[in-house]
Amino acid sequence: MNNLCVAHRGFSGKAPENTMAAFRMAMAEPYVQWMEIDTQLTADGIPVVIHDFSLDRTTSGSGKVKAHTWQQLQRLDAGSWKGRAFQGERIPSLDEVLRLSCGRVRLNIELKTSGNMYPGLEQAVLERVSRYHMEQDVVITSFDTGALQRVKEINPAFKTGLILDGRPKDLPSRLKALQCSFLSIGHPNLDSGLASLLISEGIKVMAWTIDDARGMKRIAAMSPEILICTNRPDVWRKTFPG
Repeated sequence: MNNLCVAHRGFSGKAPENTMAAFRMAMAEPYVQWMEIDTQLTADGIPVVIHDFSLDRTTSGSGKVKAHTWQQLQRLDAGSWKGRAFQGERIPSLDEVLRLSCGRVRLNIELKTSGNMYPGLEQAVLERVSRYHMEQDVVITSFDTGALQRVKEINPAFKTGLILDGRPKDLPSRLKALQCSFLSIGHPNLDSGLASLLISEGIKVMAWTIDDARGMKRIAAMSPEILICTNRPDVWRKTFPG
């Protein structure tokens, strides 16, 4: 199947992002072959799946994710903000998401970090991925180049990808220097020239985040190999039927 569908934070158009409800809803669709998730560390070093550094937008809590223990985060409601039907959804641990995904769907795991915000994040994530033997089904991505370098230092066998919302001139050489075989790029920055250059260099490209059919078709016209990251897998399905 061309232009594979990547469910952004799960089926986050309909369910609360980065929750088990969103992941189950995405995985219920046979055409969803990838999910993109975000991971950070609790105060006691547990990798959890949440996007913002702060708890305020998507949970009943407030303050920084990193200031709370796993036990404290478990008490929060991470679903009600999206609708009453999702009341009681929790922030999942990375372990829970890996257990659900294992053998069923591939994961783009974004390390949400900056500088030395989360010492040990890379190690904690890689250990858990290896525990589920998902090394071949995962790409580790980040905006933070230091985090990507640390992944390669810990285990060079892991696939890594840079996330960009821009278009630097020396992109292929930057990716090579980082030993990245994957690029996650904001879709407005991508055109067919850049797409074909990256693909010819052996880089897997994912365009994010596209929720309308027109945008999806624009990317698909560049190359069938570009992954399409979307909050709306249902729109992807209507755009690429059969």
